[in-house]
Amino acid sequence: MFFRRKGRLRNEYDEKLMQQLEQKKRNWFSQQSLLEKSLDPSDEAIVRTKIAEVKYFYLFKEAKKRKISVKR
Repeated sequence: MFFRRKGRLRNEYDEKLMQQLEQKKRNWFSQQSLLEKSLDPSDEAIVRTKIAEVKYFYLFKEAKKRKISVKR
C-alpha cells in the first residue's frame, strides 16, 4: 500500500524536476544570448548568466543522479 504511493510520488517529483530543468535551460540560454549581444556587458549581467548556468547544471546533475531520462 505505501510502496505504490512512493512510486507515484517519485514519478510526480521527477516530472517537476524535468519541468524545472527545461525552464532553467531556457533561462540560461536567454541570459547567454543577452550577454553575447551586449557590446559592453555589465558585471551584473555576467553574474546573472553564471548563476543561471550553475542552477541549470545543479538540476542536470540531480536528474542524472536520479537516472531520469527524457522520453520523446
